[in-house]
Amino acid sequence: MAQARIAVVTGGAKGIGAAVAARLAQDGLTPVVWDLAAPIAAGPAHIRCDVADEASVAAATAATEREHGPIGVLVNNAGLTGPSTTVAETPAAQWRKIQAVNLDGTFLCSRAVAAMMVPRGYGRIVNIASLAGKEGTPTLSAYSAAKAGVIALTKAHGKELAGTGVLVNAVAPAAIETELLQQMSRETVQTMIDKSPLKRLGTVEELAELVAWLASGRCSFSTGAVFDLSGGRATY
Repeated sequence: MAQARIAVVTGGAKGIGAAVAARLAQDGLTPVVWDLAAPIAAGPAHIRCDVADEASVAAATAATEREHGPIGVLVNNAGLTGPSTTVAETPAAQWRKIQAVNLDGTFLCSRAVAAMMVPRGYGRIVNIASLAGKEGTPTLSAYSAAKAGVIALTKAHGKELAGTGVLVNAVAPAAIETELLQQMSRETVQTMIDKSPLKRLGTVEELAELVAWLASGRCSFSTGAVFDLSGGRATY
């Protein structure tokens, strides 16, 4: 069958997600944003979805397929870092919320959408992880742990779906210049910049370009992989 052209982007109302949705539209895909927040400007179709809630994800999946068409691409972008706190200072509720959005949300959305893709024999799932999931960022232990989980989930899910036509890959960026960085302390952000050989933050456009390839039919021999976007910081 022809490749499904609907591309779901979670957390796509602004920042990285909005840039990814715009870039996928350039490739002829029809983006549908799943987000609790409404888009800050007129743009793609929007479905209100709490990615950490199983019923909400199921409803968004059904509504997308019913109102827009078969989902061919899922970009799991919704996430939050939480405030900069040491492990000793991190409240359990803060830890659980960060795991719920970043890791549980990726799992719930991937499971729901893959169930629609596999019978059709085609799909692309792109998870937005983080270099924090590889290195562990001090004062962002919850976020680091959640993104490490996203990386492991990507590897396992990609292997499970190998041969179905559905490919699962992840991008692990270093710090990208978005509003999300405002949740962190200035010192934490500066530490990230200092670690980069290119001595700068990444841009949403640079990240969106890599996601666009992973979300396309041009990506055909990669699954369960993690692609760094780190300004030269990652060498492994």
